[in-house]
Amino acid sequence: MERREIPFGEAVAVWWRIALLSFGGPAGQIAVMHRILVEEKKWIGEERFLHALNYCMLLPGPEAQQLATYIGWLLHRTKGGLVAGGLFVLPGFVAIMALSWLYAIVGDVGPVAALFFGLKAAVLAIVLDAVRRIGGKALRNGVMVGIAAAALIAIFFFAVPFPIIILAAALIGWLGGRSGAAAFAPGGGHGPIGGGVADADSWLGEDVPEHARPDLRHSLRISAAFLLLWLAPVVLLLAFLGRGNVFADIGLFFSQMAVVTFGGAYAVLAYVAQQAVEGYGWLRPGEMLDGLGMAETTPGPLIMVTQFVGFMGAARQGGMDPLLAGTLGGILATWVTFMPCFLWIFLGAPFSERLRGNRALGAAMTAITAAVVGVILNLAIWFGLHALFGEVVEYRGFGLSVDVPVLATLNLPALVLTAAALVAVFRFRVGTLQVIAGAALAGLAWWAAGTFL
Repeated sequence: MERREIPFGEAVAVWWRIALLSFGGPAGQIAVMHRILVEEKKWIGEERFLHALNYCMLLPGPEAQQLATYIGWLLHRTKGGLVAGGLFVLPGFVAIMALSWLYAIVGDVGPVAALFFGLKAAVLAIVLDAVRRIGGKALRNGVMVGIAAAALIAIFFFAVPFPIIILAAALIGWLGGRSGAAAFAPGGGHGPIGGGVADADSWLGEDVPEHARPDLRHSLRISAAFLLLWLAPVVLLLAFLGRGNVFADIGLFFSQMAVVTFGGAYAVLAYVAQQAVEGYGWLRPGEMLDGLGMAETTPGPLIMVTQFVGFMGAARQGGMDPLLAGTLGGILATWVTFMPCFLWIFLGAPFSERLRGNRALGAAMTAITAAVVGVILNLAIWFGLHALFGEVVEYRGFGLSVDVPVLATLNLPALVLTAAALVAVFRFRVGTLQVIAGAALAGLAWWAAGTFL
């Protein structure tokens, strides 16, 4: 096709359009990008798009946001990556900040509480559906099923930290890949997309742009800049406020999460929920489900739920006006969650061709994805226990540490609403937004019936 310079203003408008349409989790977000950038605009070809996606799948963090950053960088260098990745997050950031304010001000008022009561049922059904979707692609043989089961047992019954599970799975996969075992052959991901234009017929073409070729000096320079932007606030907070201060803890905790969030947001949410509720006391168990409901119903990556966690933690423990503290906590959590994403892209993307052909690295990612299935199932169990039962007690013994529900505290309305959401998702394949809206309205109707009848 005829090559022309893509006006930067036109690219900004396209990235803004993609950001506003980025509902439905990573699979839906990636599909939107593919439809607009490959099929409609023909700015990038099918194979190059999939190559960028494969690289982003190897990274910690939200792969859809990183894919936008990668393609923006390919098209318009560093400024293109910053605009594409930043705009991808902006609508969700604004929406969740507004919802967090509303939640903090009137979250315990009847109608608002009823809406979030309904959201909990929808979220549980959506998380279980994520287990089905990801498991259907990742658990292709007995070895992968075994890794998933081992991950579930380790995190649910023995409280093994999530990063250790990921590292163990990566090591097993790397060794399996080195051995040449067929069970560890790379695969999975979000499935084929198809229907795109050939690389040679796209605006970018088949050649690697000059700025996209490996340059160690440039990579180190830009990496140092983004490393400073990421960690300088955390170091200053720790130095002046110290461990135990909510802002220092938010900066440190979510910086650590940014390094180990392989496999998407669902994989790390169980660990975030447990630490935010039981470790730091930032949230009550049901509130994590409310935050996840917010992230599910707004555009942008699901990991934006960290903004809500940071908001509520700082609002309660910030030592200043709760709304001001919450706003600062939400901004800080978002900053340290997403700033590393730009670092991974600008540092590693020029070298991604070498990474893509590494069999052992691909096998490690395959094993991580299998372990993620077990971790997500743990998340569903944890959410289910706290959504359906009013009281959960911790059992310790024989090396185990497991939450056990008090059966007498079963919430029958929650059980009915959850069952309905599960039927809608699994039997009738109702979309995410429709299930969330229907469950929220059902929760409101249940409250109204109890109030006025």
